[in-house]
Amino acid sequence: MTGAFPITIYHNPECGTSRNALAMIEAAGYAPVIVDYRSAGWPGLLLNELLAAMGVRPREVMREKGTPAAELGLLDPSVSDEAIVEAMRMHPILVNRPIVVTPKGAKLCRPSEVVLSLLDRQPAQFTKEDGEIVRP
Repeated sequence: MTGAFPITIYHNPECGTSRNALAMIEAAGYAPVIVDYRSAGWPGLLLNELLAAMGVRPREVMREKGTPAAELGLLDPSVSDEAIVEAMRMHPILVNRPIVVTPKGAKLCRPSEVVLSLLDRQPAQFTKEDGEIVRP
């Protein structure tokens, strides 16, 4: 069903939020393109294009916990957007996840149920890994 309504998820399979967003997409009947951005990286202008599509600055999607953000000095408010994007290219784990792109737009889906706003149809009900029930 991906062709009629293409979906791409920039995914980290080790992240519960990312796994939940992917499972919600699949529960709604979609077969998304799944990109493990940690291994694929951010080629060319892709990251800049995603940031523009989401209408956010790099700092807004920068992950601090479990990343080298502090060691790289990226937490200083004076660090430029360009420097943050370059660091994200060199260390893909710095980009928070999941980012989902559909014909309805692109969003950082944290919490995972944000993904529902990007879908044309919804799962009837969804239970997250932690047992929380999401009703669209």
